[in-house]
Amino acid sequence: MKRRAGEREKERKKKKLLEELGENRLPYVTPADADFHQLWKTKYSKLIFGKSDTVPEELHQMVQEGFLTLRKHDCFFQDLVRIKGKDFVTPVSRILIGNPGCTYKYLNTRLFTVPWPTEGYDINYCSPQIQDACKALIRLNDYLHIEAVKALQGQNLFEPKETKDTTVIDREQNFATSLTEKGSVSKDQSSCCVPEDDYISLKNRTSYNLTLLNYMDPLQMLYLKQEPYFGMGSMAVSWHHDENLVERSTVAVYSYSCEGSAVEESNEQKLKGRDPAVWHVGLKVAWDIETPGLAIPLHQGDFYLMLDDLNMTHQHCVLAGFSPRFSSTHRVADCSRGTLEYIFGRCELALQNLQTDSDSKALSLKSLETAVVKQVEEIHNEVEFEWLRQFWFQGKRYLKCTDWWLKPMAKLEEFWRKMEIMTSLVLSEVGKEEQIEEQRNETISCFLLVLTERQRLRKEWTARCQSEAAESLPEDQRPECHPFWTDDERNMPLPYDLEEVIADLQNLVQWVE
Repeated sequence: MKRRAGEREKERKKKKLLEELGENRLPYVTPADADFHQLWKTKYSKLIFGKSDTVPEELHQMVQEGFLTLRKHDCFFQDLVRIKGKDFVTPVSRILIGNPGCTYKYLNTRLFTVPWPTEGYDINYCSPQIQDACKALIRLNDYLHIEAVKALQGQNLFEPKETKDTTVIDREQNFATSLTEKGSVSKDQSSCCVPEDDYISLKNRTSYNLTLLNYMDPLQMLYLKQEPYFGMGSMAVSWHHDENLVERSTVAVYSYSCEGSAVEESNEQKLKGRDPAVWHVGLKVAWDIETPGLAIPLHQGDFYLMLDDLNMTHQHCVLAGFSPRFSSTHRVADCSRGTLEYIFGRCELALQNLQTDSDSKALSLKSLETAVVKQVEEIHNEVEFEWLRQFWFQGKRYLKCTDWWLKPMAKLEEFWRKMEIMTSLVLSEVGKEEQIEEQRNETISCFLLVLTERQRLRKEWTARCQSEAAESLPEDQRPECHPFWTDDERNMPLPYDLEEVIADLQNLVQWVE
């Protein structure tokens, strides 16, 4: 409900902004405009831009070969996302690479990391080339972490600041300029002259745990949305804030456009606005019609950093050029509810309420207290709809890179099956007349809410798997409706369709009342 309310609020703001604009368009500037640097300094100072010649050539080569390898092995996938209750296939193809067991959720879709090489983890890649690509990306991740720490140090952004005087703003711009002229520094250098507490804060806000890789060839797209506020041209990615990140964490983006495969620069010498042949990142102050926007060209090997709260106070979009382009977007994802460690912990908590008789081996519940039942059934829903169905909704895509996720998902499904048994045990217990009437009524009412939500979500996921958008995907990427079973399957304690179960519970509540 909270997410839907947020979507409605965004739509309201967008509608209001477009109504205020009417047929007009807001102004925007590019580096070719005289007032670009002044606007950057005063309104966009937390955007740091790095030119490709500041990045070590060896790193460029490794990363760019990695991009091409992943593309060659068909490891980029268009996501089936959900916006305002409808499914859409993204124009951009993506793959998530990062810490083992991490996930990243955007637009109601949970992506699962292809794990990069990590000490203590046995990762079986489908080819040595894919492993090398993942190694290259963790090298890039380390480099961008160091650059982000330097940038935050340069802007003195250890702690949130309410106001800044012009001296600080000038220092920030000087640092932004110097950053594009310098290469990397060592990890030891990145922490010098910084108090320990501040360094821990810097590290937490720049220690990227994953990167979302993107690929798109604009000339293969039948249609691209036009940028609606400034008239910036075709968009590969619409205006947005990046979701589910650690608060005030830095986002780092490395760009690689395949120059030479299309016209890189427009032949027009005096083009007004941005060159449509070149990829750009667009930025604007969120829901603001007073401040001009920025459109900054992205050439092969350039990178940029969005520091501190820039991702919250501003929105960004990606403006398509003519050539194919890869990008690696490094994030400090908020994994508080998005790791295997987290969800396994939740499962263990739920299963504490299940006991086995030492003699008969019969299963029973330790407690029928309403709070306990509610907690277990909510965990049951979380495992099914936030993990199992999200994973299988993406088909067999991950097997193109690694089989790493199969074992943990099988373990999760084993836990989920035990929770199905626990649900059936609750149903059995609340049907017994010897239960205290008031307590039973409270338990049933609470239980009904969770089961009704489970039934609604199962219907929704079943429909999503059969949607026109799902059917348009390649066969090995099409969603699987899993777990799914028919009434004939004897190994499941409850039916897939819970309509009759819910009706029986509703009758029981009425009878008790």
